[in-house]
Amino acid sequence: MPEPDMSVWTGRVDTADGPDALRWHQMVKPLAPDAPPGVVLIGFACDEGVRRNGGRVGAKDGPQAIRAALANLAWHQHFPVYDAGDVRCDDGDMEGAQARLAEVVASAIRAGHRPLILGGGHETAWGTFQGIVSAKPNAKLSVINIDAHLDLRADEPGNSGTPFNQMAKWCAARGRAFRYLCVGTAEPSNTLALFNHLAELGGEHIPDTDFVPLDRKEPRDYVAEFVRRSDSIHLSIDLDVLPPATMPAVSAPAARGIAFEAVELVLDHVLPSGKVVAVDLVELNPRLDTDVRGARTAARLAWQVVKDWDRQEEW
Repeated sequence: MPEPDMSVWTGRVDTADGPDALRWHQMVKPLAPDAPPGVVLIGFACDEGVRRNGGRVGAKDGPQAIRAALANLAWHQHFPVYDAGDVRCDDGDMEGAQARLAEVVASAIRAGHRPLILGGGHETAWGTFQGIVSAKPNAKLSVINIDAHLDLRADEPGNSGTPFNQMAKWCAARGRAFRYLCVGTAEPSNTLALFNHLAELGGEHIPDTDFVPLDRKEPRDYVAEFVRRSDSIHLSIDLDVLPPATMPAVSAPAARGIAFEAVELVLDHVLPSGKVVAVDLVELNPRLDTDVRGARTAARLAWQVVKDWDRQEEW
């Protein structure tokens, strides 16, 4: 288990406002072996997948940037939040780093925690998936990917554009159904070959155009129906699904995207279901985040994930 750098958890202290005026930096603790069930933050400091995919590198610094932006946010949770540190990829061995991430994720799940993995490129998702199926080998796992891209590329070796194809191949090798929903797909950013592959796999998608106007019920009902048909869920959130004005700090900013509020609505339909085993939040690139807007946006989504998980009465 990696050691967390707790020095990032610092911020304002509102002593005069009493015991409920708490912020994340006052409440997040290092993960201990005997810690009661809670949310575990796990960083994946890796952008080797982005480099292999021809993207703009820098996402390896995303986990610490998100933590720094989370640190000063108000604490509204009942369940504890722990920091398990970063799994790093400094030598180009992305597959080895993904295997180590899988071990940390699986260990957290077995201990009764909910892992929230902070990437890193979208290659993070393949490590998260391996950890989930290691900890829950008999689970009928569905995957929801909130993303402008299907990430079903067949490249070898893997990269940030291949994680869901790797999951599909893993399922096929074991005779399992691949249950996959991509939410917010940008059709101009995905080739016909990728949509054909999605159809061959029996996957589903909701295009970004379906989220206008924001109060349309159809995409939310579609997500709710997919959740209803699922037993366990791996939720992956790629920040490049957001409009470029909201999220410029990613390797491939969207030309259109779906509104932040639309992503929140999707989270509100998925997370309180009690079916989400783990979440990864990926692709923040601090090198492209000139005004820290991207880190703050990513932190707000991480905050929302934990809040929605916290709405469950039982874990």
